[in-house]
This record gives sequence, structure tokens and C-alpha cells, in this order.
Amino acid sequence: MSDRPDPSDLRFAYGTNGFADHRLPDALRVLADLGYRGVSLTLDHQHLDPYAHDLPRRIAETRRALDATGLAVVVETGARYLLDPWRKHRPTLLSAEPEGRDLRLGLLRRAIGIGAELGAEAVHFWSGTPDPGTTPEQAWQRLVDGCAETVAHADATGIDLAFEPEPGMLVADLAGYRRLHRELGLPDCFRLTLDIGHCRCLEPHSVRRCVELASDRLAHVQIEDMRRGVHEHLPFGEGEIHFPPVLRALAATGYRGLVSVELPRHSHAATATARHSIEFLRTAALSKEAEPV
Repeated sequence: MSDRPDPSDLRFAYGTNGFADHRLPDALRVLADLGYRGVSLTLDHQHLDPYAHDLPRRIAETRRALDATGLAVVVETGARYLLDPWRKHRPTLLSAEPEGRDLRLGLLRRAIGIGAELGAEAVHFWSGTPDPGTTPEQAWQRLVDGCAETVAHADATGIDLAFEPEPGMLVADLAGYRRLHRELGLPDCFRLTLDIGHCRCLEPHSVRRCVELASDRLAHVQIEDMRRGVHEHLPFGEGEIHFPPVLRALAATGYRGLVSVELPRHSHAATATARHSIEFLRTAALSKEAEPV
């Protein structure tokens, strides 16, 4: 009998930013009923609001819902308008105003605390984009400083961070993550979110090779279809990625974390999209094809 890693053992999850029209307990139940094994929980006003006046009660209720459904969880901090109702994804660790950077750092500290209480496998975040008038040197130093503070808090809490290179942001690719990790002093808890679609969008390597190159730092994987040069998260089958060899490569690394479907613009058809996604991924995981990607 073969002891080779089996892609069908991968733990598929789904992001709550693709269930924005559902109550959180309902979304968790739907995902569990569909056969998902985890959830990527975006802290936001409509689900688990990290600034709610009754936050401890909400955290306890969410923990009970996760336990009841058996879903593992990664906590995400990429809500669009949580910190500023006028500006998407702002402020960031790169913001020109110190109070804005402090606000983002405060959210990350809250997320780490919430993640610890939920038993999260990691807390996810990204760099953001510089404000106009910011030099590359200023932006990079602000990012290093903010990440260093966040690493210290995560390390003291005992939770892993899962930093995501994001197209269009200061850290957009795997090379940027490696540089940042080095400049932080190679902290073990500063790990990586690899987005499979982003690999197709902009990395110089094949998607399968990106999986191999990232394997030593993976804390979280996001997955969706995508086309070269276009940062648009697409349902499976609507982009250019051939998934069977990608899933096989991921399994071969020994990765045991969540593989989270990331379709934040499909809440209008959340249940149908989630059903299609897990059926597609299960079929791809069972496929024996080995075409290049």
C-alpha cells in the first residue's frame, strides 16, 4: 500500500467574506453540512465584530458554534471598511498618519487575542499600500516596525501569523515575503498565507512551483481560480489554473493547515458557490492527471 501523501486528505475551508449575507452561525452550519473542515473567519461588522461592546459574549458563542460544527478556524483581518467607512482597507501599517498605523496595530492585537480564544490555527494579515507622498523607504520601514510589534504580540500569545503577499500591495509576492521575514530576524511565528490564484496572477514561477517554494513557511492556503495578470478571484473552472497537480504538490509538502476558498464577491450566491467549490476541489483532489501548470 502506498504511503504517498493523498490530496484527498487536504482540509478544505471557506472564507466568511463570501458569506456576508448570512448570520455567522448559519454560515458555519452550511459549511459543515457541505463537508468543509474549516472556516477562514474575517472579523467584520456583520459577523464577529472585534469592536462590539459585548465582544466576550460573541467570542464565546462563536467558539461554541465552531465546536458544535467541528470546524477549524483561521482568523482574517482583511475587512474592507471596518476601520474607516470611507476608505477601503485603510488605515494600514503603512499609513502616513501615526494614529492610523496605531489603529491597524490595535486591530491586529485584537485579532490575535480573538484567535487565541477561538483556538485559531493562525491570524492572517497583509501589508497594505503606501499613501501618496510616501517614499519606498518610509513605507518599508513602517511595515517592518508594525510587523515586528505584531510578531512580538503573537509570539507572547503563542499563535502563528499568516502574512499574505497581495497583488498591488507593498508586499505582492513570495520574494517580498522572504525579504520581510529576513529583515524581521526570521521569527518562526511569522509564517505565510499562500494564495493559489495570486501565484497564477503574478508570480514568475508555475503555480505548482510556488507551492514547493513556499512549503517551509506555510501557515494557511487560500484557493480560487485566476487568470494571468488579472487580480480577480474567480470560481473554479472560470480561470486558467489546472488544479490536480497543484493539490498533489500541496499534499506532497506535508502541509496540514486549511485550504480556504477565497471568493469574497460571491456572497449573493454563497451556498451554491460553496457547494460547487467543494465538489470541484474533491474531484480535483481525486484526479490522477499530472499536466503542467
